[in-house]
Amino acid sequence: MTEVEKLALDLPESERAILAAYVLGSLPPILHDEDEGMAEALRRDSDLDAEPSSGMSLEHLDQAIQRRRC
Repeated sequence: MTEVEKLALDLPESERAILAAYVLGSLPPILHDEDEGMAEALRRDSDLDAEPSSGMSLEHLDQAIQRRRC
């Protein structure tokens, strides 16, 4: 396991992302909703309609992502 981890971490970022997506895609879902998450999505949508300030703008999301990459 340690050897595989070292090899994976030595890959360029783009190849690590592809590998990570492949490995994650091979796992079963952790949470299983009968409605495939629709109830949760509708609840969150309703929450945002009721309190728009609780959301995040696309610009703020982009900034948060950039901070995490540095």
